[in-house]
Amino acid sequence: MAEETNQNQAGEAAPSRNKPVASNLPTANTPDPKTANPAVNPNAAVSAEDKPAAAKAPKKEKAPSVEDKPFEEFMQQDYLPALQQAIAQQGVSDLQLAFGKQKYPIVGFDSAEECWQVIGSWQSGQRQFNVYFPEADIQGKKGFSCNEGKKPSTLESFLIDERKITLDLLVSRLVYRLNGQKWLGRN
Repeated sequence: MAEETNQNQAGEAAPSRNKPVASNLPTANTPDPKTANPAVNPNAAVSAEDKPAAAKAPKKEKAPSVEDKPFEEFMQQDYLPALQQAIAQQGVSDLQLAFGKQKYPIVGFDSAEECWQVIGSWQSGQRQFNVYFPEADIQGKKGFSCNEGKKPSTLESFLIDERKITLDLLVSRLVYRLNGQKWLGRN
């Protein structure tokens, strides 16, 4: 009859006893909340019926973001000043910004429709850009055009792939686009 071999002789590792094992037994560090006295132990389990109504703190309502303002108010109070500051930081000191409802100034685009536009110009009007908002909504469709001394000939889509438009995004992408035109800084 063959002798039985233990794990060490067979080359097998002994089972590890260092692994933690979960149990339902309370320990000194975590007493069983069901048996603790709620009057003495703040961690004791208290049913919803036993809790006083005043213990529930009302949820604070989040302040509305600037993007939730009405379109015209947002543009006048937030977007134009932020845009003015961002472009001035790029070295443009004579920037003129306007906001209003006008016809599209695109060459060959005869439309009786008007849309909201942000119009910026500097260098005595030699450099001009327009940002178009046909839907009077910053989350809606937007367009861009720019020109040097004459009417623009191309209307480009602007910020079409973004899910949520924010003030910072509107400002930074316009500055980025103008920089791509080589109009800002040392370009």
